[in-house]
Amino acid sequence: MTVQVKPADIFLTRGHSFISKAIRFFSTTIGEKRTKVNHVGVIISEGTLEECIVIEALSRVKKHRLCEQYGPPKKDEIAIFRPTNLTEEEINIIIKEANKQVGRSYGYWKIVTHFLDWFLLGAYVFRRLTQNGNYPICSWLVAHAFSKANKHFDVNPGAAEPDDIWDFVTLHKDKYEEIYPLKRLGKTKS
Repeated sequence: MTVQVKPADIFLTRGHSFISKAIRFFSTTIGEKRTKVNHVGVIISEGTLEECIVIEALSRVKKHRLCEQYGPPKKDEIAIFRPTNLTEEEINIIIKEANKQVGRSYGYWKIVTHFLDWFLLGAYVFRRLTQNGNYPICSWLVAHAFSKANKHFDVNPGAAEPDDIWDFVTLHKDKYEEIYPLKRLGKTKS
């Protein structure tokens, strides 16, 4: 069965590198279930997993085909969720806002502030200092784009982590539908 994605679908990934594992570890607070994902991005075109275009914050905010970053031989797992409560206008707002971020440098200092807030048991203190969009990180990119359409993940965009978005989309089945479960992408066409 071919998976078809649409603009404004959200993809979340689970990497296996040291950095990916560290992000998951430092995203978990006391009493919370273990974090499953460490990265998030937004799909901006309709098509198959092999065809679709995404925007995500890597070392820079990039626009590229999903399979270029996550297809074989990559071992990262990926999940895709579709918002079911968006109008066509809201989808256009999200895509337009994500596109505005393309080319910007990654916000490494935002990662530091997330880490410092982890020491405060997740309090939103240091992250307030790096809220602007000049240097986005993955979760800020997605949460900020959705906030422009008045859609939120129960957290301020500046405080959002991939785990917050994962928790929201998996718990709110009335607003998000799982399109692709958390697993590796299959073989892609040449």
